[in-house]
Amino acid sequence: MSRTAEQTSRTRTVAYIRVSTDKQAEHGVSLEAQRAKLESYAALYDLDLVAIEVDAGLSASTLDRPGLQAALTLLRTKKADALLVVKLDRLTRSVRDLGDLVDRYFGAGKTASLLSVGDQIDTRTAAGRMVLNLLTTVAQWEREATGERTAAAMAHKAASGEYTGGQAPYGFTLAADGVTLAQDAGEQAVLTQVRDLRAAGLSLRAVAAELDRLGVRSRAGKAIGLTQIARMVAA
Repeated sequence: MSRTAEQTSRTRTVAYIRVSTDKQAEHGVSLEAQRAKLESYAALYDLDLVAIEVDAGLSASTLDRPGLQAALTLLRTKKADALLVVKLDRLTRSVRDLGDLVDRYFGAGKTASLLSVGDQIDTRTAAGRMVLNLLTTVAQWEREATGERTAAAMAHKAASGEYTGGQAPYGFTLAADGVTLAQDAGEQAVLTQVRDLRAAGLSLRAVAAELDRLGVRSRAGKAIGLTQIARMVAA
């Protein structure tokens, strides 16, 4: 086989390496360590390494990174067929961003492949695609489960009269201990008035007009709007 034919048969691959500022000296994550690992992997699996793009001192909080965008441009312009990383967390730590990358570049019907050394992912194979799908599904479940646990904990704290951060809900004020909520007599009277007016059959707009007529104002000194009145009724 000629040299040209041999190169054509190999997967043209762009490698991507990244370190955040506080990770540059960490063992196994430094730029030099990543570069060496990816070059060895490319040689072992006969990948044609067309470029190595680098983002030094940048977090994975966004996909808007010069090195990553350069790598993705090579995929879009068909100058590379695969993206190679040491681990998926070098690419992104966001489930949403990973899902976006899969949908745009590596998913079903797309021509680009994703290879991750540490995660043993190679989407050129059915097994590799399955592993990537499982990882993204599990990560999404973990994020949603964490959100549900947090929401449940916050709801329990609020129901127990504990401060959950932000502004105290209307009708309450933060107690001296900085943790518990105490009733505000004036605002509680407004809440009672609003509920009584609604129970009498007044619309939210009519309730707002009545509060405005009586001179009742929000904490910001403005007329109380329909959205806030709806919250008062539901509270």
